[in-house]
Amino acid sequence: MEQRLTDMEILIMHHERTIEQLHEVVAQQQGRIDRLSAELRFIKEQLKGLVFSQNRTPAEEEPPPHY
Repeated sequence: MEQRLTDMEILIMHHERTIEQLHEVVAQQQGRIDRLSAELRFIKEQLKGLVFSQNRTPAEEEPPPHY
């Protein structure tokens, strides 16, 4: 009986450590998601400010001078 309790306590400790590790991973991923969301909002705002030529299609536009 004593060994069985010890085994269960060890198993619980392993589960607690696994949960802590998963929590750390989820927190890191949420941080990345937040940063990427902010970058996406910034890019969307930048794109809204661009003015495309009304007379030419993108294929007809001349390439920049460095080409």
